[in-house]
Amino acid sequence: MIEILKTASNEELVELNINEALSGSWFNLINPTYDEIQQVSLVLDLDESFLRNSLDLDERSRIEFEDGHLLVITNVPTMEDEGVFDTLPLGIIFTPTSILTVCSHKNTVIQSFNKETSKYFNTENKTCFMLQILFRATRMYLRYLDYINKQTDSIEEDLRKTMKNKALFKLFEVQKSLVYFTTALRDNYMVLQKIMRLARSGQAGGLLKFTEDDFDLLEDVIIENKQALEMVEMHRNILENMMDAFASIISNNLNVRMKFLTSITIILAIPTMLASFWGMNVKVPFAAEPFGFIIVMLISLISAVFLTIVFAKKGMF
Repeated sequence: MIEILKTASNEELVELNINEALSGSWFNLINPTYDEIQQVSLVLDLDESFLRNSLDLDERSRIEFEDGHLLVITNVPTMEDEGVFDTLPLGIIFTPTSILTVCSHKNTVIQSFNKETSKYFNTENKTCFMLQILFRATRMYLRYLDYINKQTDSIEEDLRKTMKNKALFKLFEVQKSLVYFTTALRDNYMVLQKIMRLARSGQAGGLLKFTEDDFDLLEDVIIENKQALEMVEMHRNILENMMDAFASIISNNLNVRMKFLTSITIILAIPTMLASFWGMNVKVPFAAEPFGFIIVMLISLISAVFLTIVFAKKGMF
């Protein structure tokens, strides 16, 4: 899908077709087809690899400058299912006339820049627009982390009531999401630092034009990214300790149950052993007694009760 947008003079976002794309237009490509990639590449005289690299789900955050075009790849968070999170590469491409965003799937970061929010951004100010996208992505990490924190508390409450595998699998999914977030935020932090160096040195071929407000916004993005990274690492540590604690609890519960079952087995073995002795086809005590069976039963019962009391005093139950 290709969407070409441009901020008009009245701050509204207008949609254009590819033949009337003007300077300052924003090309938004979401899972583009082969023909769409070729079409955009020809119109903007852009290397197709710049577009294809952003569609690789395993692409790491990085910056590439070639033939007067600048590619910034950052990883943005996404919620796949309820409580299952992942990250997606988002490519932001600067050309002398336009800015492009390329992603393999729809995501909340790009969707937040629409006609309803058009007064808060300007597609013609490409540098500021890029920083707003990066800032929005970082804020989205923080929002998802808050959701993960509440989800973890809910799972912990469930695990306190029951040690079912379903709750443990949920905890594992949360831990996996935090690993994705940690890797993405670290890579994004390196990209932000490189953008800062390019902005101060002016080595981006004139594509990145920073004002004082843009520098302040970039610093805010770096601070937010660092805060998100620290929060992710804190949640990971808490979650790892929680997993270890629950593993110890499960192991301890298993030991308690095994000890209980072993005690029951030993107690039941005494009546079984006495019954085996008196069941032999040989002369045994009380064989001639009319109440011999009752006497044997009482001996078995007394032995079992005595052993139960001994085990109870030793904490076997």
